[in-house]
Amino acid sequence: MRALVFSVCAALFAQPLWAVCADDKVTITGDFGQANFTVDVADDAAERARGLMFVEAMPTLTGMLFVYERPQTVSFWMKNTLIPLDMLFASPTGEILRIHENAVPGDLTPIPGGDGVQMVLEINGGLSARLGIAAGDVMQHPSFGADAILPCVEKSDG
Repeated sequence: MRALVFSVCAALFAQPLWAVCADDKVTITGDFGQANFTVDVADDAAERARGLMFVEAMPTLTGMLFVYERPQTVSFWMKNTLIPLDMLFASPTGEILRIHENAVPGDLTPIPGGDGVQMVLEINGGLSARLGIAAGDVMQHPSFGADAILPCVEKSDG
């Protein structure tokens, strides 16, 4: 009986490899557990150029996901950005390659993300450390596609 109860609990609470995702959600999974963010997606040049400029405040567990067409070398700056940000640079498979914490508002110093970056998640400054998010953790979002470490599945209507 105990084994049956344990099996049912394990099935209910296990992190599924394939999860249903939404365009306005990013999930990060790692040794710390899991964090879910509500995001705006910047997936064209104009949206990426504006980013979070002029945003005066951002609720906790929200952010902006920058999506590039292909893996590349990226660099950010904080021109006209009013709040400190953490930048999480991710590979095409969703692995977080690098985290830049507490980018200084208004600073024009380039913040390099490194090579092979296809997505960048910007969240409130200091939040990645408070949650325990680290390089090697994995992001999940529909933009990562079927080859992602944690791919999404389409929602069924039934």
